[in-house]
Amino acid sequence: MDIPFTVKERPDTGLYNGKLGIWLFLASEVMLFGGLFSAYVFLRTGAESWPVGSDILNVPMATLNTMFLITSSVTMVMSWASLKLNDFGKFKMYLGFTILLAFGFLVVKYFEYTAKFEHHLYPSTNNFLGIYFTMTGLHVLHVVGGIIVIFYFLVPGNKMWQSDPDRFVNRIEIVGLYWHFVDLVWIFLFPVFYLL
Repeated sequence: MDIPFTVKERPDTGLYNGKLGIWLFLASEVMLFGGLFSAYVFLRTGAESWPVGSDILNVPMATLNTMFLITSSVTMVMSWASLKLNDFGKFKMYLGFTILLAFGFLVVKYFEYTAKFEHHLYPSTNNFLGIYFTMTGLHVLHVVGGIIVIFYFLVPGNKMWQSDPDRFVNRIEIVGLYWHFVDLVWIFLFPVFYLL
């Protein structure tokens, strides 16, 4: 059975099915993180005193993580562009770099979290750390999910490139949209928790 509009755009939306689906999914993710950011604002404005993030959190490590994610967005775009140019070797190289950068982010986050725990700073310590661990932990889960999907397209997904390259390019574009969203969330998390 051939599902329509997996490669060609739908006449009613101008998008193929996968792209429409990812935009709907990302809209729900915006609501999820939007609700958490709203909770942060209400907690902060309602508190008599609020800790300064840079006094508790490691700003240089978070800056390194920001660079990892921004660079990973670039490598994700380069992998998609390589497919558009029919260069599967460069696609694999750039997608591999994306995974390495994502793992770099997780390693830094691991050291950051363990440093907090060693200093007895837990989510239950105060509202700041509670919302910090909730939002950054949820973001970490999104990074892990992205790594799993990217790895799938890097290793077993090769067969689709051989059998249906246009559909494969579309799938990589969809994964890229998700990955850019994950990076964008971090761009908001970084200043809110670490710099303000």
